[in-house]
Amino acid sequence: MRAVGVLLTAAYLAFVAWLMLRPHYVPWVPAPNLSPLSTIRADLRMGPLEASRRITEGLALLAPLGVLLPLAGGRVRTSAVASFVRTVFAALMISLSVEFAQTLVPGQLFDVDALLLNTVGVALAHLLIVPAARRRLRRRETAPPAAVPHGQENAAPLTDPASPARVG
Repeated sequence: MRAVGVLLTAAYLAFVAWLMLRPHYVPWVPAPNLSPLSTIRADLRMGPLEASRRITEGLALLAPLGVLLPLAGGRVRTSAVASFVRTVFAALMISLSVEFAQTLVPGQLFDVDALLLNTVGVALAHLLIVPAARRRLRRRETAPPAAVPHGQENAAPLTDPASPARVG
């Protein structure tokens, strides 16, 4: 399961890099946003539909990492708080790396609100999915073996190819 998590995380990060680090050729580029919440306030002034679309995009961009990073870690039995802190910190560093890398790409700029929204999106995805998934995996690990119906105790398992076919 861990290998699948690592592979999916790497593929998703490659997709995010391709999406966010493409050049945008525009006649002018505004100054980078270093004031927290100023872009979000500007989005809110655009009306509820446009604001919700832009804010949701910011929340959703890195949100899959809230599930993929713990999956790549492969720990089922770990502290929920430690897992949350590790995941959010890693997402913050990934988002920060993407924002800094964008400054090297024509037409892209640093936006502290994108950093905030991306990190909050990861935190929300982690809180909504990972604890329930871990509980389910823990229950599966500790589940008792399936009960054998009465009278079938000595019957050969149906999936054992080495056993002879039983004729009734």
